[in-house]
Amino acid sequence: MTASAQSRSAAHPLEPYGWDERWELALAQHHHDHPGPLVPARVQRAHRGALDVQTPLGPQRVTVPRTALPTPTTGDWVVLGLAGAEAELLAVLPRRTALTRAEVSGRSEEQVLAANVDTVLVTVAPARRAPLGRVERFLALAWNSGARPVVVLTKTDLIEGAELSRALADVEGSALGAPVLAVSAERGAGVAELRDALSGTVALIGPSGAGKSTLANALLGEDRLATGAVRSGDGKGRHTTVHRELLPLPGGLVLVDTPGLRSVGLGAEGSAESLQRTFADVEDLAVDCRFADCTHTCEPGCAVLAAIEAGVVERRRLDSYRKLEREQEWFAARTDARLRAERAQRWKVIHKQQRAHRPRG
Repeated sequence: MTASAQSRSAAHPLEPYGWDERWELALAQHHHDHPGPLVPARVQRAHRGALDVQTPLGPQRVTVPRTALPTPTTGDWVVLGLAGAEAELLAVLPRRTALTRAEVSGRSEEQVLAANVDTVLVTVAPARRAPLGRVERFLALAWNSGARPVVVLTKTDLIEGAELSRALADVEGSALGAPVLAVSAERGAGVAELRDALSGTVALIGPSGAGKSTLANALLGEDRLATGAVRSGDGKGRHTTVHRELLPLPGGLVLVDTPGLRSVGLGAEGSAESLQRTFADVEDLAVDCRFADCTHTCEPGCAVLAAIEAGVVERRRLDSYRKLEREQEWFAARTDARLRAERAQRWKVIHKQQRAHRPRG
């Protein structure tokens, strides 16, 4: 047997799902607490009270104890204890990254969409008016996860020439610091370049109708995931993907396909930094404002307003930044009375300044 053949035969059966030496070390920490046989597994799909996991022996369903913390989600690595023919969930290995959003219920809680993600693929479909605010929101979500974002303009077979160039330029202007790629999954255009830009576990996020499942099938090399047409009236799609699912990709990648997200709220933890990265142009300009606490509303010497007046930055960017900043502050203030008072006072001042400089008549 050749050396290469020996290395292949010695490979861990969970390597196609992202297993590596660091996870091996994390698993070893649990042998002291659980002396019995331990088996690692990765969560492929999370149900209420149960998990579909991939183990070294193949797929299995395990029950989630009510006391399990954190609650396992798609992408998590878990530790199973073997008790006869049954497998018991013992622990969740510490997450390297977590893709989260604020609970759609409005409570001060965050929902983990996927764990241990290395690349977040933000999908946006072409439109007459690209949803740039939505792109910025998804990008902030991606930066906040600790993973590397990549933005994909999908369905480029629907537009061409100057229209495609304009759409790409608009998205690039709203996705600073992240690569932006144009792909037509239907024609296969740009798929190879996209695959080269990905690494590790890749989470697909975006609104319904953005072409996530079609793109996922192109990356998988087979029509494995259901797809559906968008509505002609508003360009929105149906939720053909109804749950988060983890699948191995050719070339050593792992894919997490997610349903279309209609509500994408930013939580508190790490959000300030993610906004700074998403709106790096506004942040860089703000350094040159005359006042350190400039609200970029009407202050003299405001570098941000000067850049907007000169056409260097769109006012839409500042408005989008403010909207996400308010949202992040609101989420943080839900459980902190002091932050609530500070937030109320700050935005009271901003609104007063805006009213004072609003054109009359």
